[in-house]
Amino acid sequence: MDLKDQLKNLFPDHAENTIPLSEEKSTSIWMQDAPIICKYEKRKGKPITIIEGYTGDDDDFKSLAKDLKKKFSVGGSFKNDTIIIQGDFRDKIMNYLKEIGFNVKRVGG
Repeated sequence: MDLKDQLKNLFPDHAENTIPLSEEKSTSIWMQDAPIICKYEKRKGKPITIIEGYTGDDDDFKSLAKDLKKKFSVGGSFKNDTIIIQGDFRDKIMNYLKEIGFNVKRVGG
């Protein structure tokens, strides 16, 4: 007897959730025509990736920062209309942003 059967025995009146698990929440981030700039710097001897140039709403850019940090399991922050990600993740971030639909430009190497 698996877990579903046990739960059905405990809660016979409960209806199953009909929303498929593969369906992710849709992002309503505004897509711009101008490219987002992705660059690499070293601050205090440690590598960071900087994403800037988004002209949309700050809340959209903050949610994009949160998605990037969660997807790549790294630390980072959102300050002064830029996303700062700890480490050199330029290639991975650029590929992810292109998959979403952004136009991305690599700066500095």
